[in-house]
Order: sequence, then C-alpha cells, then structure tokens
Amino acid sequence: MKKIVLIPTYNEKENIQAIISSVLSFESNYHVLVIDDGSPDGTANIVRAIMEVNPDRVFLECRSGKLGLGTAYIHGFKWALARNYDYIIEMDADFSHNPNDLDNLCTACDNGADVAVGSRYVKGGSTENWPIDRKIYSQGGSAYTRIITGMPVKDPTAGFVCYKSKVLSAINLDNIKFIGYAFQIEMKFASWRLGFKIKEVPIKFVDRKIGVSKMSKGIIKEAIVGVLSMQWLYLTGRFIKLIKAN
Repeated sequence: MKKIVLIPTYNEKENIQAIISSVLSFESNYHVLVIDDGSPDGTANIVRAIMEVNPDRVFLECRSGKLGLGTAYIHGFKWALARNYDYIIEMDADFSHNPNDLDNLCTACDNGADVAVGSRYVKGGSTENWPIDRKIYSQGGSAYTRIITGMPVKDPTAGFVCYKSKVLSAINLDNIKFIGYAFQIEMKFASWRLGFKIKEVPIKFVDRKIGVSKMSKGIIKEAIVGVLSMQWLYLTGRFIKLIKAN
C-alpha cells in the first residue's frame, strides 16, 4: 500500500524540516510531497536538503508564486495519481495537524472508508489555542454547510484528509474551481455526491505556534458563496456532469 502526504507550503521554513522528519518517522513508510508556491523564505531549499538524504521518500514540486491552497492540492493529487499511490493525504505544514493521527486516518480507509476526514467536531475531536472569533467562523461555517447541502460531514472545511486513489480518479480535478477553504468543502461534496463513503476521525486541531496564518476575509467569503454555488449546481443537475471524470 503506497501512501503519500501532500504538504503545500508558502513561507514555512520554521516548520518544514520538523514536519517532514515527523512524517518519515512512522513505520507505515509514508512518502512526502511538498508543493511550494515560490516561498521567498527558502522553504524549498530546506526540502531539497532533506531530499538528498531521503531521495526515495521526499519529493518537491515548485510553483511560481502564491497560487492558492486548492490549486496546490490539485497539483499534488495529479502528481500522486500518476505515480500510483493508493492513499493520498492532505496535511498542513505547521503542526496544526498532528502527524500521530496519520495512521488513524489510513486505518479508517483500511476499514471501509473511501475518504477519512480528521474532524474537530465529532466526539473526541477538539481545537486548541483558537480565539473566539475563529471558533465562531469555523463552527458556524460547518453548520451553514450542512444546512445548505445536507452533506453528513460535521467538519466540512477540515484540511487533514486521506483519499483513496479511486476517489480522486473519479473526480474531474480540472473542474474543482475553489482555492481556499471552499476547496475543502467542494472536494468532500464531490466525493459524497459521487457515492463514496466518508468517515470522520476525531483529531485535536492546534492553532499554529510558528509562522503566519493564511486565513483571510476573502477565503471566508469564498466559502459562503461557494456552498450556495455547489448546491445550486447540484439541484440544477450540472454538478455531477461537471465533477465526474470521463
């Protein structure tokens, strides 16, 4: 079973060596692909140094400029599918996602899930070091998404996710249009509407301690409008036609 962890980066020099070392330490033999958006702080050079020691397990894709979280993951999905990985995992670079939960996500897929979501809002899940406004945005956004779409996922904006390759192969990735947190919702919505089984696995999400958060008002607005757009496309019969791979 080939497993790869996708880590998009922009100015993550403080975290990248530690997070890669942590992922590589597990007996499950995870591979790592860093998708770096031209970080001016030298993040990519740190990854290159790690690759010299781990050429068969650590990989780097560099892009010119800050192109957005969603497009970084789409790039990584296509890269991993072309190399026949079985489990493809999204993960942040800043330790807000605990590498110790990787095996739990993969186990959920071993036991029948097609998509395993590291969830803050199922029993056993939690957040740490979050200001009250962040909690309101996140929990309110999750409730809003469930109400509008009916999708039975309590943490639809979660970014710690394990996909079986068959799920990503079934989705027309070129038609995934959102780039911020709405991207996370769109991917889960597409997986669910295509009939794949989604399982939520409890995690503790710890707000980053080093570096700068990428959250912005534009990202929040995209998610609000994006949820309405996705559901409207589904109700009018266009969503599946757009999202299903040929």
